[in-house]
Amino acid sequence: MNDREVADYLLANPEFFADHAELLATIRLANPHGKAAVSLQERQMEMLRDKNKLLERRLAELLRYGHENDSISAKFNRWTARVMAERDPYALPRAISHGLRDVFDVPQTALRVWDVAEQYQQADFTRQVGEEVRLFAGSLATPYCGANTGFEAAQWLGPVVTAAPGEASDAVEAHNGTSSTSGANSTNGAGSDTIESISLIALRDPERDETGNVFGLLVMGSTDPRRFHDGMATDFLMQIGTLASAALSRLLPR
Repeated sequence: MNDREVADYLLANPEFFADHAELLATIRLANPHGKAAVSLQERQMEMLRDKNKLLERRLAELLRYGHENDSISAKFNRWTARVMAERDPYALPRAISHGLRDVFDVPQTALRVWDVAEQYQQADFTRQVGEEVRLFAGSLATPYCGANTGFEAAQWLGPVVTAAPGEASDAVEAHNGTSSTSGANSTNGAGSDTIESISLIALRDPERDETGNVFGLLVMGSTDPRRFHDGMATDFLMQIGTLASAALSRLLPR
């Protein structure tokens, strides 16, 4: 009789140990944590403890994900309120991009739109938009997240400036705030880091069908190569794109 047959017999006859309870006290098993043998009951308790530890780790992980999602949701609501409160159409792109930078702690943000109504065509948020950017934005079915491999749109961001010794931090913050809309470069002697990871979100007119409805691109960049990576979930980024698109649609001709 081999091991498989013994196992099958015990599975088919669960009352075996009830009928032969004295065997439970005599069966000795190898201890996985040492050389001494342990009883069957002790081995079962050890297995239950290991299983409980695994379940505790999984529960802790689920709680951590839940707290992270709650935090992101709260930030999203704060950003949404800021966007909805902006009444000036000319200031709306800045409110969207700067709001993302401030609320979500994104080092650099930029936003460009095109095919806008005539009164907005000379605004800063319509400049530096080449045909390559438009074609790329039109190809984005979902947000792009990954390494900054030299995207033309990444040039809108400019470098992230860090304070030089003795330099006031508010000057650095002012520079980073300006570069998120104009792409200005550092000229103040402070250090700078390059954008390593990037997220690109196409903006779509909610009142038009899928054909030719892309009218803008939202860019977020970080010096951290893992801040935006190709394996990250994009649900919240898609929500950001949907809300930004709806808000900015007032700039389009009707």
